[in-house]
Amino acid sequence: MTDWQAFSVETKDHVAQVTLIGPGKGNAMGPDFWRELPLVFGELDADPEVRAIVLTGSGRHFSYGLDLPAMAGTFGALLADRAFAAPRTEFLVELRKMQGAVTAVADCRKPVIAAVSGWCIGGGLDLIAAADIRLASAEAKFSLREAKVAIVADIGSLHRLPGIIGEGHLRELTYTGRDIDAARAEKIGLVNDVYADQDAVLDAAHALARDIAANPPLVVQGAKDVLEQRTKDVVAAGLRYVSAWNSAFLPSEDLTEAIQAVFEKRDPQFKGR
Repeated sequence: MTDWQAFSVETKDHVAQVTLIGPGKGNAMGPDFWRELPLVFGELDADPEVRAIVLTGSGRHFSYGLDLPAMAGTFGALLADRAFAAPRTEFLVELRKMQGAVTAVADCRKPVIAAVSGWCIGGGLDLIAAADIRLASAEAKFSLREAKVAIVADIGSLHRLPGIIGEGHLRELTYTGRDIDAARAEKIGLVNDVYADQDAVLDAAHALARDIAANPPLVVQGAKDVLEQRTKDVVAAGLRYVSAWNSAFLPSEDLTEAIQAVFEKRDPQFKGR
């Protein structure tokens, strides 16, 4: 197996477990994550022994989302020379690579079950939205937090979640950036079921994966392919639109303030500039 930096991968009885392992705190998503994610799922997609995948996080949390300190370079040039085309174009290229990384999860022919414990924030929510099925432990919490850091969510939540939780719930989470617990997540359909603790949700995810793996693999893959056709083109168009939108409008005093507030561990003061 490949020696990954941001993931561990184990396969047994036709079920692969992909575990986020950092190296950022709370499995935050830094450069290693974005580089390796499509490679991991590309390998699993091509492996005939794998019929279903369980996606989870190491430690107490699924993921804190984007590792802002580690990814500062992606935003830095854009903010430093925000009036010019070159840094905007470079940002657009990097953003579309990040979008493609998460899309690799959705495009994987093998069904993906996300087992979520602890925090699932921002990019973490983008990631589980690309999974086929989501399960949670009772202490899990979810947040589409981009609005709180002066960013329009651009990796897939705004395009994949309408079919999962509906427009009203999605708009509430998007506009407020508020946190929701596992009970609310189950109520709105973000997760199928809630289990007592981290061990229980992982066990349930593997049991579900084994049920899927017991069926004819090409039929399961065919069913996923048919289901994806309903939304695939819409999601792809939406991702291209938001990447262009953010490349044009993301640079702002509010974004600079949000990033500074993170580093200074204080509440941001937004002014709409």
